[in-house]
Amino acid sequence: MDMANALWQHIANFLSYNNLQPLLFTHVEFWIFFLVLGLGLLFLDRRYTARVVYLFTFSLLFYYKSCGLFFLLILLSICFNYAAGLLLGKFATRRKRKAVVVVAVSLNLLLLAYFKYTLFFVTTLNDLFDTSLVYSNLFAQFLGWFVGDSSRVGLVLLPVGISFYTFQAISYVVDIYRGDIQPLRRIVDFGFYLSFFPQLIAGPIVRASEFIPQISKPNVLQQRESAHALFLILVGLFKKIILSDYLALNLVDRVFNNPLAYSGVENLMASYGYTLQIYCDFSGYTDIAIGIALLLGYRLSLNFNFPYKATSLSDFWRRWHISLSTWLRDYLYIPLGGNRHGRAVMWMSLLLTMLLGGLWHGADWTFVFWGAAHGLGLVVSKSIDRLPRPFLEHRVVIIARKVLCFHYVVFLWIFFRASSFSQALDVLEQIAWAFDISHFNQFFTGYWVVSLLLLLGYFLHWMPSQWVERLRGAFITVHWGWKFAVTLLVALLVLRVQTADLQPFIYFDF
Repeated sequence: MDMANALWQHIANFLSYNNLQPLLFTHVEFWIFFLVLGLGLLFLDRRYTARVVYLFTFSLLFYYKSCGLFFLLILLSICFNYAAGLLLGKFATRRKRKAVVVVAVSLNLLLLAYFKYTLFFVTTLNDLFDTSLVYSNLFAQFLGWFVGDSSRVGLVLLPVGISFYTFQAISYVVDIYRGDIQPLRRIVDFGFYLSFFPQLIAGPIVRASEFIPQISKPNVLQQRESAHALFLILVGLFKKIILSDYLALNLVDRVFNNPLAYSGVENLMASYGYTLQIYCDFSGYTDIAIGIALLLGYRLSLNFNFPYKATSLSDFWRRWHISLSTWLRDYLYIPLGGNRHGRAVMWMSLLLTMLLGGLWHGADWTFVFWGAAHGLGLVVSKSIDRLPRPFLEHRVVIIARKVLCFHYVVFLWIFFRASSFSQALDVLEQIAWAFDISHFNQFFTGYWVVSLLLLLGYFLHWMPSQWVERLRGAFITVHWGWKFAVTLLVALLVLRVQTADLQPFIYFDF
């Protein structure tokens, strides 16, 4: 009897929300969750409707475990965007269809703006006009009143993943309006698309036109795809825990929390460290998400393509967070005019797109600066791309552009990481005025593990693409015994490096 009670208590704890223990891909609890999910799917192999309902239910559970009762927000988003899709399919006149899409997009943006930017606007107004306006999360208060216990809502100000599923919802409505896709007739299908748990929290942003056709197809998984999925998951865990988390805890966070206490060399290496950290963190999450989705029979598109190999800022944004870059291009840059109306319109479109892209990443002036500076960089990059092709293809010019592009990105990551402008300027001040090249030897001696991981991370990123494909191909084709050995080795490394202070994924904040 005691054992049964203990079992039910464990199940109840697992199903409950704890704002201090969200369900992360790097937690053992998630893989228990995924194992239970996978076992259930074995009995639903050819039952299309039951499979969709089952996965939709588990996706909502996953989101509830991530942000508590704020999962009701995604249910709200599912309902009004599903209804908007049906209305767009029903109305024939352009006037009515345009009214529906304007209302739907506005509601999506208002929902996002309320949670993401209200505090930013209130703080800015207080600073500018010396007022004392107070931000109050009315939705959280309402939920607390509704369930009779405000503690169950938690301390969430920004529900995780809201930026990602809001952009997916907007793309769904706009694509129906444009005639690119047909509206889904069953709300469970649309709910499954919007809440599919591998990419729900931090992307990639999945287009309806790419995902919806997969819902009604048989989920047949080939042996090579299973091996590829395992490869992606292992690579993602290696990037996230062994590289990103270790660099964060042992270098980046220490220096950025108090830049003036460290030398210019340490500030420079911390900037390089964060550049590698954010890539390994976000691309690692994406690798795991794509691998998990593939194991479930769904194909998600590539989200990173070795961005620090870019020869220009334009090339960087074709390689970095590809799902966001293409979303901004298709739903913001092109509607603003794009490159169809001359260079002046193109430059203004680029600047405004990247400015809003920076604000999407975070409600702070550092993100606004980061986005604006990327916009200016893209204007310069587009102008350089107009130079004669033989000049641009010269080996020395290519190398110079790669070096300059990389360091411009590193420079802007400083503002992205810093908690304020003053902190970012402190980092730059130390690099400029407290830099002593002799300190490199002290750094490599005092931070020898960090130094090795930095060298390893950048080597793996910059090594020839053919090597990467050979490594991927070798893992896919090798005997399953060797796959198990590699999996065990990565698991042991992860357990060895992992600390109790496990770092959440950076893009959870966006």
